[in-house]
Amino acid sequence: MQWTRGHVLGRGSSATVYTATSTTTTGEIFAVKSVVLSKSETLQREQQFLSILSSPYVVSYKGYDITREKNKLMYNLLMQYMPGGTVIDAIKAQNCDRFNEFLISKYTRQIIQGLEYIHSYGLVHCDIKGANLLVGDNGVKIADFGCAKWVSEGVALCGTPMFMAPEVARGEEQGFAADIWAVGCVVIEMATGGLPWTHVDDPVSVLYKIGFSGESPEIPGDFSHQAKDFISKCLIQDPNERWGATELLKHPFLEEINRHTTEITCRDLRTGSPTSILDQDVWNSNEESPSVGSDVIIQTCSSYSLRQRIEQLAGDSEKVKWGWEVEVDEEIDWMTSRSNESSGAVAAMRR
Repeated sequence: MQWTRGHVLGRGSSATVYTATSTTTTGEIFAVKSVVLSKSETLQREQQFLSILSSPYVVSYKGYDITREKNKLMYNLLMQYMPGGTVIDAIKAQNCDRFNEFLISKYTRQIIQGLEYIHSYGLVHCDIKGANLLVGDNGVKIADFGCAKWVSEGVALCGTPMFMAPEVARGEEQGFAADIWAVGCVVIEMATGGLPWTHVDDPVSVLYKIGFSGESPEIPGDFSHQAKDFISKCLIQDPNERWGATELLKHPFLEEINRHTTEITCRDLRTGSPTSILDQDVWNSNEESPSVGSDVIIQTCSSYSLRQRIEQLAGDSEKVKWGWEVEVDEEIDWMTSRSNESSGAVAAMRR
């Protein structure tokens, strides 16, 4: 496929996402996630996962290629373009502090349908959050599989601390149930316009609170009984007792969406002050990078004292990427045309 690179959609710790336009007669617009080939291990892993998935609730895979730009080899993952940006962008774009319950129900059902499909493949997403859920004309799709893994795979724990399940924060396991806990956090995120945990000062504090306090994020008080009950099923402390995706799809909070067809507009959204948002550079990536999830690697710890264990999970702030840290090569001419000489071949840059 021949294409030209457009403007930046978002930057992450592992890659940068751009708009792209096909130079064929179709003029199709799609998204390209790119990184220098020598640093593309995570992106290549994401490509392997996306290439086997095909669901209306997962961002579509369109292929990959390798290009030469300014004497650098670039690995490019081609994906569906979602014009609405992330769920968080959708709230901000409408000048609304938060979504109303009907829209939350609609989006949550689509997220759960996507997870049911992903989990059926034995795949765990590991980084479900508003910044990794993209909005299109028909609703929400799951994106950014940079932290994904096979459920039986023994790899380092990964994700964003604010959305981690207790068992992940303790360094024990990261299975399907961890994705469900994150959904409960995302529902709170959509309902408040803020992060699921408040009044925490640093990564060590939030990991300790999630993993060892036995507490759960506060459920919005103005939610309906059904909505509160749904969140509580996602936020069960014991991962073996936590509801799965198939069970949650039968919950009244999600079934209600099937009985309504009213179009949601900004006028339908509730107003009010959002929950306090902490330092976005530490806890999330919404401000700087609307369309790419951050890769936060948390190494599993061995037997240390409680404090040491949490500190190891939190990691060295100079080594663990808690926010957006990306190297951007300003010398690359992003508006040049590219085409594959063959599948996976290097394409010459035309200036």
